Amino acid sequence: MPLAHFRIDEGPHTMDGLRLIARDGNKQVEAFMSRKVMDVWAESVEHLGGRQSLFRDQYNALGRLNLPALQRIVRAKYERGAAFNRQHPFVEVLFSDISESGETLDLSELVREALPPAFHRLA
Repeated sequence: MPLAHFRIDEGPHTMDGLRLIARDGNKQVEAFMSRKVMDVWAESVEHLGGRQSLFRDQYNALGRLNLPALQRIVRAKYERGAAFNRQHPFVEVLFSDISESGETLDLSELVREALPPAFHRLA
């Protein structure tokens, strides 16, 4: 049975990244994409040159906006089974999974707030 009923876990949790919950029949499956992976994916689209990490509300919003693409990525990795996913049924989405999928990230609703001067990196 394929994964279904995907949702973004926007409740309190201690994981530093996007947490997705899905169902495989009556079994809950957790998928996770670290903030660093989300940062790299967003930067690959934005081409800004300067790194600015996403905050929880930003990566959750990107997750909601891109849920169909994330579902396809997670499903593909989950369906490969334990032989290709050592943490099966937990699915950790890596940047390589995204690259191999060919999925694109919609950043149309991403709002980046300017960082205070103290946070800007010196070259």
